[in-house]
Amino acid sequence: MPPLTVLLVDDEPLVRAGLRAVLEAQPDIEVVGEAADGAAVIPLVRQLRPDVVAMDVRMPLMDGIEATRAVLRTVPHPPKIVVVTTFENDEYVYGALRAGADGFLLKRARPAEIVHAVRLVAEGDSLLFPAAVRRLAAAYGENAAADGGNAAARTVLERAALTDREGEVLRLMARGLSNAEIAARLVVGTETVKSHVSSVLAKLGARDRTQAVIAAYESGFVSPG
Repeated sequence: MPPLTVLLVDDEPLVRAGLRAVLEAQPDIEVVGEAADGAAVIPLVRQLRPDVVAMDVRMPLMDGIEATRAVLRTVPHPPKIVVVTTFENDEYVYGALRAGADGFLLKRARPAEIVHAVRLVAEGDSLLFPAAVRRLAAAYGENAAADGGNAAARTVLERAALTDREGEVLRLMARGLSNAEIAARLVVGTETVKSHVSSVLAKLGARDRTQAVIAAYESGFVSPG
C-alpha cells in the first residue's frame, strides 16, 4: 500500500521541520514537499499530488483561507486540506473551514495527535475535533449572516429535502461519530451508513462531511450548543 503523502505549508521553517519530523517517523506517511506561503501551493499540489496539505492559516502573502479556496477552485481532484493554527478559537480557522478545509490542527498538538489528525482527514469518514468545530460555529457562525451565509445555508438545507434517516445521520456526523459508530448507533450496516453519508453530501453539494456539518450548524439544522 503506498504511503500517505503530505505537503507542508507554513512560513515558519521550525514549524515545517517539526511537522516533517513527526510525520516522517511514521512508516506509512511521506512528506513530499514544503512551501513557505500559500501562494506557492497550487503549482506544488499540481506537481506533487499530495493526499493531504497541512497549511498554516496565517501567512504573509496568501493566507490559508485564500490558498484553500484557490486549490479547490483550480485543481482537479484536490487533496484534503488541514489548516494549522496556534489558536483553535480563531475566526481565521472557521473561515478556512467554510472555504473548504477538511479540518484543523493546533501547532502545540502532541505528535500522536498530529499523526491522528492527518490520517483522519485523509480517510474522511469522521469529523476532526467535532467539539472544537461546534465551538467555532457558536462563536463565528452568526457572522456568516453578513455575507448571506446563514440564509444560504438554510436554503441549501431546505432544497436538499433530506429524509428523516439522512437528517439523523447528519446530526450524528455533526457530533463527530465515524461511519462505524453511526452504524452501531442506528443498528445498520456500515455500507448503509456510507450510502446515507454520500447522499447527504450530494444533496447538500458538500465536498466532504466537514462542509456538510458547517452547513448544518449555520442553517440551524444542528445547534452548536
